[in-house]
Amino acid sequence: TMIQFLMFSLYGMGWNTIGGYGGQVDLGKAQYVGIGAFTTSVMLIRWNVPFWVSMPIGMFFAVIWSFIIGYPLFRLKGHYFAIATIATSLVLKDIFEVWDFVGAARGLEISPIKFKPPDFLHLIFKEDIYYYYVILGFFFLGIIYVNWFRRSRLGFQLRSIKDNEDIARSLGINVHLAKIKTYAIATAFVSLVGSFHACYIKNIEPEDTMSLDISILIALMAMLGGAGSLWGPIIGASILIPLKSYLKEWLG
Repeated sequence: TMIQFLMFSLYGMGWNTIGGYGGQVDLGKAQYVGIGAFTTSVMLIRWNVPFWVSMPIGMFFAVIWSFIIGYPLFRLKGHYFAIATIATSLVLKDIFEVWDFVGAARGLEISPIKFKPPDFLHLIFKEDIYYYYVILGFFFLGIIYVNWFRRSRLGFQLRSIKDNEDIARSLGINVHLAKIKTYAIATAFVSLVGSFHACYIKNIEPEDTMSLDISILIALMAMLGGAGSLWGPIIGASILIPLKSYLKEWLG
């Protein structure tokens, strides 16, 4: 439960940069979870590439994809933008489900037998406590970065854009570029946790990592706790994740 809490806190922190500070309701973040998870899985299974190498490569692929779709997406506003993000995520999920290289709908399985746990290089462990400390480290780095981000030039630009785009333009802010840059930052957060998710779960399928349910859950973390605040995603995750875990346990 703690590992899931920390993972979804990080997902929520990433979403909060574009959704909370920027006011752009993105409901397609699961596609970047999938890109990070499948990049790490493919590189680990096929070429034995360590997690610490495949993870930044997955982030790079995710950010490139975010630039490709972000440019046309941010021509849209409001619910049109939200619907478009859902569409892009579902289309990418459908592509992964028929792409044999990434295991298609059956996905990929990372076998711990070929490694000798504990293997910090490939992030393969038998005990969950190791995963807990790794994601805890990422969690603290995430808080430090978001705290810097909200006080940065881009952070103030986003607040202005969220309040009134026309006034932001009159002040000389490149609204479209600011949104795309923030979307890439949010994508990097989500992709990083997606790579961790692959090594932690060890069985990756498009339905589990790229479904609409995950995208909505990521957005709910920040919305429930308070979008546009540093602690919002963490508060949201601290409520939703234990509820999700323990209700499933109690009610079957």
